[in-house]
Amino acid sequence: MLPVIHPAPEAPPFERIAIIGLGLIGGSLALAIRRKWAGGLLIGVDRKEVLEAGMRMHAVDVSADDAGMVAGADLIVLAAPIRQNIAMLHELPRFVQDGAVITDVGSTKTEILNEARSLPAPLTFIGGHPLAGAATGGVASARADLFDGRPWLLTTPAQEAALGRLETLLGGLGASPVRIQAADHDRLLASLSHLPQLVVSALMHVVGERAGERGLALAGRGLRDTTRLASSPPEIWRDIAATNAPAIREALDALIDVLQRLRADITRGEDLQRIFESAAEWKALLEGRASEPR
Repeated sequence: MLPVIHPAPEAPPFERIAIIGLGLIGGSLALAIRRKWAGGLLIGVDRKEVLEAGMRMHAVDVSADDAGMVAGADLIVLAAPIRQNIAMLHELPRFVQDGAVITDVGSTKTEILNEARSLPAPLTFIGGHPLAGAATGGVASARADLFDGRPWLLTTPAQEAALGRLETLLGGLGASPVRIQAADHDRLLASLSHLPQLVVSALMHVVGERAGERGLALAGRGLRDTTRLASSPPEIWRDIAATNAPAIREALDALIDVLQRLRADITRGEDLQRIFESAAEWKALLEGRASEPR
């Protein structure tokens, strides 16, 4: 009988990957990489208690609360809040070898790309943003399938070879890499993500203040569904708002204009009719897109 020949496992595009920040996104990225490529080395950098949780989940191979641990990594992922990522970006040249690729997962791109221009030439920065998440953060909520079928936006003028390697990694994890300009990214995300989060948090604040604990006990499923994002951590969103302020202000102004029209028209209902009809059309389009195979 002839011996059974097993194909060699597919080599990962990056052999040594360091993830700085093992929250929901960083932890999920580590689990997704581990799911696809059992080999290679995964390095986690975060606070001790977070790293202990990540090690128990087998998300990383080695961990430390010192950024010096990333020395020797050929891919470094900045997965902390945006301001921390920017600060770390300026620290990395002290530790990182020539030719390493650095990326991030932040929800705003213009400011960090501007800061990345100061990196020494051997280092390549690629702005990244996975359009995936959950109502709660933290490594305890991380899961390997978080990015399956989800867009992963890449915003960079980086060299094609480095960008191609990162796209190969992301595609292997089940994500869909999409290239986009930083300014276009920030305007789009102000509408798709930042405005909804601010509105939901403000809505829950107003409803809670007006209804109180006894009133909320009577709330139905509609309020719960509408305010699902209201548990999002403020420390992350403070950074997002600060680094995308112009686009968010523009989106808020558009919403305030619609709310003022509703307020002025509340007894006649003509604007209410038009806005509800428009909302239903856009919602149908959104759900149609969301139900397509990914």
